[in-house]
Amino acid sequence: MTTNFSQHRLFSPIIAACLFCFFSSNLGRAQQVNPASVIQQVDAAVHARIESVLGYTVTEHYAVFRRNDEIHPAAEMAVQTTYQKDSGKSYSIISQTGSAMLRNVVLAAILDNEKRLNQPDIRQGAWITSANYTMNLKPGGAQPLGERSCFVLDLIPKRKAPYLIHGVLWVDVKDGSIVQVQGSGAANSSVFSGPAQIMRQYANIDGYPEATHVRAVSNSFMFGRTVVTIDYQNYQIQLRPHE
Repeated sequence: MTTNFSQHRLFSPIIAACLFCFFSSNLGRAQQVNPASVIQQVDAAVHARIESVLGYTVTEHYAVFRRNDEIHPAAEMAVQTTYQKDSGKSYSIISQTGSAMLRNVVLAAILDNEKRLNQPDIRQGAWITSANYTMNLKPGGAQPLGERSCFVLDLIPKRKAPYLIHGVLWVDVKDGSIVQVQGSGAANSSVFSGPAQIMRQYANIDGYPEATHVRAVSNSFMFGRTVVTIDYQNYQIQLRPHE
């Protein structure tokens, strides 16, 4: 009896270690993610939003900060934005304060660029899909971003264009919808001399990702260090009726 008991005490740790290795191995295989599947999920989420969202209105608040002061905006503008899938974006200015030059040169240029970019024959080239980007899934599995669990992908534009971003994309692990994108413009824009550093955040609204906050930082000979923020509020979304 003593021998059997001793053997039991000897083999128990070995058995436990083997079981641990077995389950850890299987857990590791279960957590492995197929990069191609994630990219397909991203494409599907983008196309689902494009097909489902027929239009929306949203209030956008723009603020321009100069140098290192991000408390007191040098210029501000609030606009009512209307988007229609068949025609693009239009804007109605609600209020504006601060430097007229910054409003006329910086903010007006941003609105003009957004209006042009959302024209039906142009906007497909700006979609965050594998048609416009090479996407590489970062190792490490899902990562938390706020209250959401996300896959993280490197974004490499397939061509140079001011509306494409060279950077990093966060997408929700559940459905591939965009949560955040961050990086620099793939080419110089007409607003800033030199690519701006851009961060854009999204939230799920009526089942689809919509931008909620943008921060762009640039340095130019004319304006020096400039930060532009955009906050989006009060979305009213028109969805395609379910058939």
